[in-house]
Amino acid sequence: MTTARPPAGDPSGIRVLLVDDQELVRTGLRRILRVRDGFDIVGECDDGRDVVEMVAACEPDVILMDLRMRHVDGITATATVRTLRKPPPVLVLTTFDDDQLLSGALRAGAAGFILKDSPAEALIWAVRAVVRDGAFLDPAVTERVLRGFRRAVPEPREPADTGLTDRELDVLRLMARGLTNAEIGSTLFISEVTVKSHVNHIFTKLDLRDRAAAIIYAFENSLVMPSGGREG
Repeated sequence: MTTARPPAGDPSGIRVLLVDDQELVRTGLRRILRVRDGFDIVGECDDGRDVVEMVAACEPDVILMDLRMRHVDGITATATVRTLRKPPPVLVLTTFDDDQLLSGALRAGAAGFILKDSPAEALIWAVRAVVRDGAFLDPAVTERVLRGFRRAVPEPREPADTGLTDRELDVLRLMARGLTNAEIGSTLFISEVTVKSHVNHIFTKLDLRDRAAAIIYAFENSLVMPSGGREG
């Protein structure tokens, strides 16, 4: 099933495309992401093969993407979306038994992930964070995903010579832990404007396209380690 709808509410609301093969899940998402809370569900589809067509039809600000679908899975669909000229960020919807797939979703260009059974307030926060900051990592599963990245690189690497300042490295590590710009600013006692400046410098110095790419870079270059590991 594929449906697209014109904006139903405030034109300044966040335009959301739902991609999930379970009608019950999509119904729940519609009930959470309401117009009165600043969201506009502009389209839905039940398989990844329809995503590009739907993006063209309804021009969403963000895509909520399931990983497991019948024909085209969420990882493949995310990678396809990222090839578009102006791709919207993809927030992956996951369950506890999907965490092995999440590193693949991030490599494909997903802006982050959130558990399907998260409280409504957490989902609302995550969608807004992805649109505002370009990434959101659910802390409930981030640690396991990080460990998955480390298993994919059996021999620990020495941290790369990034050319980043100490403060920029701090920002990158916190970004990779899933913190928003506001949370990074609070942690480092700097303004959100300063955080944004550091993030832009990180993108430029490392030749990275977006926040998701920066998170992958931090994982793959041993700048972030699972709990108990040393961060160089």
